[in-house]
Amino acid sequence: MRLFTGLDVPYEMRRNLELLLELLRPTAQIQWSPLDNLHITTLFIGEWPEEGLDELKQALARIPVPGELAIGIRGLGWFPNPHSPRVFFAAIASPDGLHALASDTEAALSGLGLAAAKRSFQPHLTLARIKPPAALLELKQTIAGLPSVDFGAYTAKQFHLYLSQQRNGRSVYTKLASYPLMAHATQ
Repeated sequence: MRLFTGLDVPYEMRRNLELLLELLRPTAQIQWSPLDNLHITTLFIGEWPEEGLDELKQALARIPVPGELAIGIRGLGWFPNPHSPRVFFAAIASPDGLHALASDTEAALSGLGLAAAKRSFQPHLTLARIKPPAALLELKQTIAGLPSVDFGAYTAKQFHLYLSQQRNGRSVYTKLASYPLMAHATQ
């Protein structure tokens, strides 16, 4: 099973990004992400044995919750850089709690044998993947002419464990479990 943890992106934000992608898609022949796949990955887990799924879910349930997270989708960028990009993304303006959630998730799963991430956590929404050589001049010129790169903000109230599967040449994500970001009040 190929797994990751992350946050959903609500319909209103996906709609704002859909309008952006309608403008940008005709400018470059790259692999654009389906809107229903947009999410903020907090930890890529990778291949995980199905028999260890319950133990993984229990470890995720024990992660300290940071509280609801104010998430802003602002800015556009390129990984690893704009000169030889492999990924085109929307940037995430996030509170420290999102970084704590990513770090705490990695720490919780390291006890189950998950190797530490090779890169530092950079929250983003993958809008497209780029396989060189790709002509990007028109895309970059269109981006430079945008009146705004603020796509809205929302409050995340839970994070999820997702299963990633390939179907008909595209990735399909299925939620396997959800975890609240607020501790439940006790009476």
